Amino acid sequence: MKKSTLLAAALALFAALIPPQPSMAQTLTGTIDIFQWLEEVQGERALSWVRERNAISLKALQSKADYAPLRGELLAVLNSRDRIPQVSRFGPWLYNLWQDEQHQRGLWRRASLDEYRKPTPLWQTVLDLDALGAAESENWVFGGATCLAPDFQRCMLSLSRGGADAHVVREFDTRTLKFVAGGFQLPEAKNEVTWIDADHIFVASDFGPGSLTDSGYPRLIKRWQRGTPLAQATTVFEGETRDVAVSVQVDHTPGFERTLFSRALDFYNQTLTLLQGDALLKLDLPSDMRPRFWGARLLLQPRSDWQVADQRFAAGSLLLADAASYLGGVRRFHVLFSPTATRSLAGYTLTREHVILNISDQVASRLEEWDLSGATPRHRKVAAPFPGTLSLGGLFDSELPKDDLADRYLVNYADFLTPDTLYLAQAGSDAREALKSREPQFRADGMRAEQLFATSRDGTRVPYFVVWPAGARPDGQNPTLLYGYGGFEVSMRPWYSGGFGRAWYARGGVLVLANIRGGGEFGPTWHQAAVKAGKQRSYDDFIAVAEDLMVRNITTPRHLGIMGGSNGGLLVGASFVQRPELFNAVVCQVPLLDMRRYHGLLAGASWMAEYGNPDQPDEWEFMSKYSPYENVKAGANYPLVLFTTSTRDDRVHPGHARKMAAKMLAQGHDVLYYENIEGGHGGAADNAQRATLQAVEFSYLWQQLGR
Repeated sequence: MKKSTLLAAALALFAALIPPQPSMAQTLTGTIDIFQWLEEVQGERALSWVRERNAISLKALQSKADYAPLRGELLAVLNSRDRIPQVSRFGPWLYNLWQDEQHQRGLWRRASLDEYRKPTPLWQTVLDLDALGAAESENWVFGGATCLAPDFQRCMLSLSRGGADAHVVREFDTRTLKFVAGGFQLPEAKNEVTWIDADHIFVASDFGPGSLTDSGYPRLIKRWQRGTPLAQATTVFEGETRDVAVSVQVDHTPGFERTLFSRALDFYNQTLTLLQGDALLKLDLPSDMRPRFWGARLLLQPRSDWQVADQRFAAGSLLLADAASYLGGVRRFHVLFSPTATRSLAGYTLTREHVILNISDQVASRLEEWDLSGATPRHRKVAAPFPGTLSLGGLFDSELPKDDLADRYLVNYADFLTPDTLYLAQAGSDAREALKSREPQFRADGMRAEQLFATSRDGTRVPYFVVWPAGARPDGQNPTLLYGYGGFEVSMRPWYSGGFGRAWYARGGVLVLANIRGGGEFGPTWHQAAVKAGKQRSYDDFIAVAEDLMVRNITTPRHLGIMGGSNGGLLVGASFVQRPELFNAVVCQVPLLDMRRYHGLLAGASWMAEYGNPDQPDEWEFMSKYSPYENVKAGANYPLVLFTTSTRDDRVHPGHARKMAAKMLAQGHDVLYYENIEGGHGGAADNAQRATLQAVEFSYLWQQLGR
């Protein structure tokens, strides 16, 4: 052993003997976290604990008679050939990442629109991820591509190890179908790259000490010239350490070329700076405004009520302005959408002359359209399937000459019991061409879905959906799974799931989807009602739905389980700790649970606008009341909980789930724990891993909730 290695080992041993230093929040509360060693993601002691818990949980659940059939059904759904290939347009090509049993990590492939229309398109493979991983002895997971218009020959590809957010970046040539020798490359980090031109890119990365924010994202943006070392790249923009991140957008639209830098002050607020020649112009916009330049136009979405001049616009509106006039100080707008108590803007897409609005009406989708080709904007309602979920996809590219797709867009329809159909729609018309339709993944005969409402603790009316299996009735005996999220303005809308259909509905399970505050179902105000000091409202809403299920005799605590991931993991964690008597199963996926230390773990600091800063005594006061890790107690009668997470999740730290499970075990509670060694924040890196994870979860649910 080398002397330097011996010294490092001695220092490591000495460091291990030193008790972990308490955080400010620990000092405030006078507690020390004895399970903090489980935060060492790759620490051998921590991984030994993970392997031990995995072995115990997998032995318990994979030995169930229904595990193997469930996994087989779930894998068949995940690998089914009739899945709709989701596409992104790069010039004349539609690109898709396809994973199946032969291509577990996937084929990045492409086809023309005419070819895509065919029942069995002839795809051209651009990059085989499995072959690349085998050749390089890496577990590569595709992380997306950034391609340079107008020919889209040169692309920057993101590749992550095991599905983590951190990724390497490599330049790729879509004509030769090879990585560019001597091209742009970045080592593993939470990188962001944007093309300036063929020989220059903007790059945000980990450039060494001081180059990252407290949230672990890039703080600096540099201009990098081809053929020069990254160390010689020139810093052109920078944020502050306390920011979440910096980013840059380059618009190559002919006649409207723009470069826009942003500093994310927190998860919902930003400052925007426009590059004007060599000068930087800070845009005069509220920090929570969502702007989008569209050629000569500017679209604005205020997230809070906006008073400008003598005009007032509600949070969640969509406004249209002339970009040059706005930058010149003129404040004149056309209102494209204004929310109501039951209607919010779920999103929009653009064609060359149209804005297509996706409107959530009592959590059901409707489409409306604005035609801006004339002197005066013209509005109309679009006849579209109802009352499920519509999702929009853009095909218009302002950086390309006008073509046949300039006034077309993609729209997908699905509901709980209706498989997805992807349409090619024409702006200005109700005409739609069905491009792809998925075959039913389960028999829905006799099944039904309905929307009901519960009343939360403060009197708020909270909607939720119930999906009934065939023959089920409100007898209080139905195995019922309540799913929720309730954060970051993310809406829970009806979906079609072959996995739920086969593993849950077809076996007699009821699914309940809760539209609680903290989500975006009714716009920004629905979300803002449940942030920081109001976060408990999410849990009150979720608990109110659970109680309403019992009032309606849909189920009882013996047969009621809850499931949620990420922020939804925090939701179910807080709910079972606060009201353990309501539930008999808890699937807590890639969760946040330790709200005392979350802001110091991986990307946690970026979420303080949602939860608060535990180092501030007034904010820790309300956070401490719901933090599951701080409130779980010995002697309480909790249901058997299944925690799932991923070692490679570099967004929500796996230490949350590890420590919660360890603490509950130390308190004398029985828990199940499964940590996938790969997978990132999604919990799995390929379909085989997804099938295993889902089969573990459903086997557990049937064990706990079956009749």
